[in-house]
Amino acid sequence: MGMNKNSIFGWASFVLFLIGATVILLGLLKYLDYAIGFSVVGIGFFAISWAFNALKGRV
Repeated sequence: MGMNKNSIFGWASFVLFLIGATVILLGLLKYLDYAIGFSVVGIGFFAISWAFNALKGRV
């Protein structure tokens, strides 16, 4: 059984959410001097993840 469009959007959304959380945690735990930049990039990944999740069932 293959993956349809909705499951692809779901997995892509989940992976982007994980990448965003990882980038934010890296900024907060390892690279504290650059935490603002890492947080902005992580929030960008969250926004793309939200958009992919919103596209599920519409495309």
